[in-house]
Amino acid sequence: MAKDNQQMLNEQIIARGIKDRNVIKAISKVHRIEFVPDKSKQRAYSDTPLPIGHGQTISQPYIVAFMTEAAMLNKNSKVLEIGTGSGYQAAILAELSKDVFTIEVIEPLGEQAKETFKRLKYNNIHVCISNGYEGWPEEAPFDAIIVTAAPKEIPTKLVQQLKLGGRLIIPVGDYHQELLRITQTEDGLETERLLPVRFVPMVTN
Repeated sequence: MAKDNQQMLNEQIIARGIKDRNVIKAISKVHRIEFVPDKSKQRAYSDTPLPIGHGQTISQPYIVAFMTEAAMLNKNSKVLEIGTGSGYQAAILAELSKDVFTIEVIEPLGEQAKETFKRLKYNNIHVCISNGYEGWPEEAPFDAIIVTAAPKEIPTKLVQQLKLGGRLIIPVGDYHQELLRITQTEDGLETERLLPVRFVPMVTN
């Protein structure tokens, strides 16, 4: 398992330009096989998204790494994730941040992720079964927000929950999607177009 994870790291992530040493270290510690269904474990380290049930997927390893690097986290970061899924992205965020607040709209996925986090002893991940479009206002503001499903437009309430200097990493669009980094600055929002992507649609229920 460790050998497969290291090969994934070398060939799919480092070779494609991910340079942040802390991100690389976090991915080396979080084994993707812990977050995929039994029927997909043989493909756990493959260079592709994998189905996790309920019409959802665990993202391609490179995309997880790219989004994590783009969020520019540190050990004091407070992070919101929209779309817990199986929990792989949240676990990597938890290795890099002080606290991760993650929202999943599909209850069975959220409950299963809670059990996975408990089993793997991630005490700094907090799960809420809710509509991700609303964010988590009780815990706002956040240093970074990472969205792992694609809305057609940027949700206003998520932008409002960023700290000054906070980053929103989000895929936006319908058939043609772009990954954006939106930074809350003193002069307003700064938007960077990062790369074309393909995510499942962001849903409300």
